[in-house]
Amino acid sequence: MLNPNYPEAQPVALSEAEREVLEQIVARHKSPQQMVMRAKIILLAACGASNSKIARKLQISRGTVIAWRRTFNERSLRDIAVADRLKDAPRPGSPPVFEPEQLTHLFGIACEDPAESGRPISHWTARELADEMIKREIVETISPRHISRLLDEANLKPHRIGYWLFSPKEDRFDEKVTEICDLYKTAEPRLLNGERTISCDEMTGIQALERMHPDLPMRPGKIQRREFEYKRHGTQTLIANLDVASGQMISPTIGDTRTEEDFVAHIKKTIESDAEAVKWHFIVDGLNTHKSEGLVRLVAEYEGIPDESLGVKGRSGNLKSMKTRETFLGDEAHKVVFHYTPKHASWMNQVEIWFGILARKLLRRASFSSKASLKERIHSFIDYWNRTMAKPFKWTYGGKVLHA
Repeated sequence: MLNPNYPEAQPVALSEAEREVLEQIVARHKSPQQMVMRAKIILLAACGASNSKIARKLQISRGTVIAWRRTFNERSLRDIAVADRLKDAPRPGSPPVFEPEQLTHLFGIACEDPAESGRPISHWTARELADEMIKREIVETISPRHISRLLDEANLKPHRIGYWLFSPKEDRFDEKVTEICDLYKTAEPRLLNGERTISCDEMTGIQALERMHPDLPMRPGKIQRREFEYKRHGTQTLIANLDVASGQMISPTIGDTRTEEDFVAHIKKTIESDAEAVKWHFIVDGLNTHKSEGLVRLVAEYEGIPDESLGVKGRSGNLKSMKTRETFLGDEAHKVVFHYTPKHASWMNQVEIWFGILARKLLRRASFSSKASLKERIHSFIDYWNRTMAKPFKWTYGGKVLHA
């Protein structure tokens, strides 16, 4: 028997297509829970269930069931899409406070240098932008919080900065990158013809740090622990050679300094380590000691070029300047050729990868009682590397990020 206090429920009629859409909303995991609940109300109502029964089954109020029966039917008459009939109606509110022209002014100011507005700051903040908008009488009032929202919607971030590096044409970035990448790719086949390709650089300031107290060993549930105090025993410099074709480290030099004389002696020792090599390619960065007078004289000695024909440093000939020395040392006709990484691109030197491995596997966690101990441990690691881990690095960079 019908309760006289409850009016008769509005009937809901669904086509097969409408029913299918509602069932998909219910079944879809990503459907908002409000939409799912409303779809269930309509599906049960279409099956003839009373408002009270639907409310009990879905554990919601009877008023909610009545409201969504009525809303769904009203929107059906206006031919609104099924999913849209289940959405909340747009809430009434005030129209947008700012006109497009005012927003354009805001975004323009945000992209200006604050100095143009007489503000001695490096970048805009929301508070200062709000103040500037009011000062220029673009708006009567606006809060910094609102400014932040508008900037966020426009994807403008005055508080952030990204760095880039300008490369002048005279640096020959593309040319040098291509040259070095080609050296890496052809190192193994050229080795069969007696050409050695060596990635060479210095790792300076390697500290011989001795821990004052022993470490506490690792145990189940506890990592190894280290006491903070240490004693300094000085530093060492490693001049390293990575054989690109094999991944082996050859003829390392470890000492107190990295002077021009140190580097020249290192290169000479490296060349003398393989008397049968027909040509040497050394990949180095643009450090001044890699373009020194001593290096020019060493290469000239191997080429049989008399000293007097080299000119005078700072005045004439091949020795005149860094540029002329680099040109001489990079001459492909020589037996010993130096290839220079572009400015600010020493990361292209493969030995830098090996330096990272050395730091991770030895230097960061070891304790050294003296510089001699540090030197011995580095030599031991190089021997260990050559026996167990050495292999050519797979070089994928080709001048552009997308090539990798």
